[in-house]
Amino acid sequence: MSYHDGNAIVIVQEDTLSDGIAVTVAGDNRLFLSARHTWNFWDYEKIQNDPPIERKKQSFHYLKKELPRVNSQPIGLPATFEVLHGSNLEIGMRVGIPWFQSSCGKCEYCLSGMENLCPNAKFTGFHVNGGFAEYIIADVRGILPISDKIEDCQAAPLLCAGIIGYRSLKKADLKPAERLGLFGFGASAHLAIQVAKYWDCEVYVFTRSQNHREHARNLGASWVGGADDETPAYLDRAIIFAPVGEIVPKALEKLRPGGTLAINAIHMSPIPEMPYELIYGERTLRSVANATRQDGVEFLKLAVDIQIKSTYKTYHLTQANQALIDLKHSKLNGEAVLKISE
Repeated sequence: MSYHDGNAIVIVQEDTLSDGIAVTVAGDNRLFLSARHTWNFWDYEKIQNDPPIERKKQSFHYLKKELPRVNSQPIGLPATFEVLHGSNLEIGMRVGIPWFQSSCGKCEYCLSGMENLCPNAKFTGFHVNGGFAEYIIADVRGILPISDKIEDCQAAPLLCAGIIGYRSLKKADLKPAERLGLFGFGASAHLAIQVAKYWDCEVYVFTRSQNHREHARNLGASWVGGADDETPAYLDRAIIFAPVGEIVPKALEKLRPGGTLAINAIHMSPIPEMPYELIYGERTLRSVANATRQDGVEFLKLAVDIQIKSTYKTYHLTQANQALIDLKHSKLNGEAVLKISE
């Protein structure tokens, strides 16, 4: 979730929000959210006392204008603010709230830079409220500053699809000038391919959608086809973005000995029984489990350096159901952006 304005982030005292910060907007009232579910409330009392009304787990984003205000202050928020101690955040910063929200900070995973594997990790829209909302409270440890060089409608897709796609490239062990296969070409893959091309990699894209195939070609794919199609050469690395277990053996068939296949999926249909020969030859098969804050820092810097561009289609918030239907039927190239008001 990213906010744009000179007073874009409002930080409330730590003891008020149990290690969280409240984020709202002032000035030109432009607000951009990376959404995981709806949190319907209008004042500070509801933030504290009311449960979320509706959850939506799809990764959509929306642009908000015209927040309600009382005496020049956002409704319900105190007039005095305090930057949380130990953070690099300041009032007025333009910030984003990614999928990773917080972790315990004490376990072996947190202490070794793998807080995404913390058994007590919390994720935006899954464990904590957020998204599709006028205001949001987020853990200060997960918030990411966003450069003013990234436009509003480009920012939010980077915070979810972009960061996890970047981690997938890392977990696939991709090196410059290698041959990469991307199975599925939606929100995450269309950003990951831009990083891979910057690293001078040859990219093969596997997708059923003709629109997605054309999108992949436009973004520099060297070859496009389906998972059952024969490829001109073996892959050095591969990433599966589609949550379809039957793709796993098909991807392994195309992977060279010593190569790596990373699965970027929180859930996946059952992986069918397959011959050992597909994994033999010191091939590596691994999952990608969320992302760390450092992944976010690295990727957002890279997004500025190489000018990564999100492809998106805008919908009004009242068209959210249609956006979901379009997503289900692969009618979108890239991302959906929901706007609260024009």
